[in-house]
Amino acid sequence: MSEKELYYLKPNVVIEPLVKKWYAWSHLISPATAAMNVVGRHLKIMNSYIQAPEIHAAAVKNPKMLGGPFMDYKGGRVEDVKTLKSQTLNQQANLIELATSIKELDMMLKSNANGYSLENLYEKVPEILKGYVELTYDLNNNPSFRLFESLLYKSEFYDKKSQSIALWITNNDERPFCLSTAKLPDPQVLELNIPFDHKGIDKLSMMKRNGASLDEIAMELNIIDEEREFFDSFFTNESYPEYKNYTGSKVRMRYFGHACILIETKDVSILVDPLISYYGYESSINHFSDFDLPDFIDYVLITHNHQDHILLETLLPLRHKIKNIVVPRTTSGALQDPNLKLMFNNIGFENIIEIDEMEELTFGQVKITGIPFTGEHSDLNVKAKTCYSVSIRDFKFLFVADSRVVEPRLYEHIFKILGPIDVLFLGMECDGAPLSWLYGPLLTEDLARDKDQSRRLSGSDYEKGLHLVNTFMPKEVYVYAMGQEPWLEFISSIKYTDESNPIIQSNKLIDYCTARGIIAERLFGEKELFYEKTEYKIVQ
Repeated sequence: MSEKELYYLKPNVVIEPLVKKWYAWSHLISPATAAMNVVGRHLKIMNSYIQAPEIHAAAVKNPKMLGGPFMDYKGGRVEDVKTLKSQTLNQQANLIELATSIKELDMMLKSNANGYSLENLYEKVPEILKGYVELTYDLNNNPSFRLFESLLYKSEFYDKKSQSIALWITNNDERPFCLSTAKLPDPQVLELNIPFDHKGIDKLSMMKRNGASLDEIAMELNIIDEEREFFDSFFTNESYPEYKNYTGSKVRMRYFGHACILIETKDVSILVDPLISYYGYESSINHFSDFDLPDFIDYVLITHNHQDHILLETLLPLRHKIKNIVVPRTTSGALQDPNLKLMFNNIGFENIIEIDEMEELTFGQVKITGIPFTGEHSDLNVKAKTCYSVSIRDFKFLFVADSRVVEPRLYEHIFKILGPIDVLFLGMECDGAPLSWLYGPLLTEDLARDKDQSRRLSGSDYEKGLHLVNTFMPKEVYVYAMGQEPWLEFISSIKYTDESNPIIQSNKLIDYCTARGIIAERLFGEKELFYEKTEYKIVQ
């Protein structure tokens, strides 16, 4: 290949972030949550698979078991899993010790903290946690602790060498559930041992639009001679159409699937909860891809810290485009509530803006307001979550993500401040998984099954969605964040039928709105709309 030729990254190349062979999501970045997941998720799954691979093989074929703790290798590759387990025990021994110490600390406080001063208990803190925690009471004298998370990122417990990027070509949406299946060695996968803040990831991602020299990108990514032919196969000398910036006078909305919405005017672009179907293969479902994103995104808005709303597989390739990321603020130091600004900063993102509840960001004719987000977190004290009101000129969007209206008066108070909104986006995955599905590895004690099942990661049902509609009086209502698109299954494990409760509940809300002259739809695939205050135009 001539060094002077320009080459482009093929549209169906996956840039998959990994942490020690496991799919990278936000809880594998923050050191404390990573430690708990190594012990409470990865080692448990590997031990189970080694002991009974045939049970895992049967479970992954059962639709009712989707998203369960089952490794999807059809009962094979047991020796490879044993090797990965051994590597985990050796290479992540410090995280295993950290997780053990966090549990010991919690037990020590429960046994010794009885309402008296906690100062004399600092000497009982496990050795490796000393200086990394503050011991506390709440106002009812319940003991707890908070982590100095910023110090943990500067310690041995945050190791960039554990991070890597897997490059591979896909031709469909079929992938194992990512939280349960490690990425074992595969001749069709090229693993780059580079950290997530490596500038080569940006240069590689840019090559989807901007051609570059293969020799230069190979050198940037430290590709060795033995890998070069395979690496070169991810590129083509065929260029792709340039993105045409929106130059109209209206506000354009594009739905990219799940909770991902792009709001554009000729002056600004705002992308909410990016989860993009990048990959250029034939599909029976019309959908936008990364080629439908502008060259620069002014603001990315993150609603909350769940793996279907912070998808590093989308965000890392977009990093070179993003000017600012807006995240909900938290400094709680609670294990279940890691700081998003710290996470993004440590993996190479800049210009992270934290927003508080009812805080406003204003630039030009655009105003972004953080709105309280209740529910969908299994009653855990999580502060890193917010909804967004986005006003452009005099037109208002409200993104409530997976909020569940647990107290209707909250949104009545908010309405007094915001007033009516024009377009409401509402998540209605109203059944939700139990607490243990996502947060189980963080629990220091087992939770009784009936309690676990009662505390669910659920959004609004019909009655709760109806309250939002009647409170904010929108002209249009869109149900989104349902995880229905096939490219979401590997991260959400959702498959609905017409009899599924979230479909029944959202149908009821759509029918209610339609009967009252409100435009309403459950979004799927893609959607494009143009807005101005006195005109609505739908482009099919």
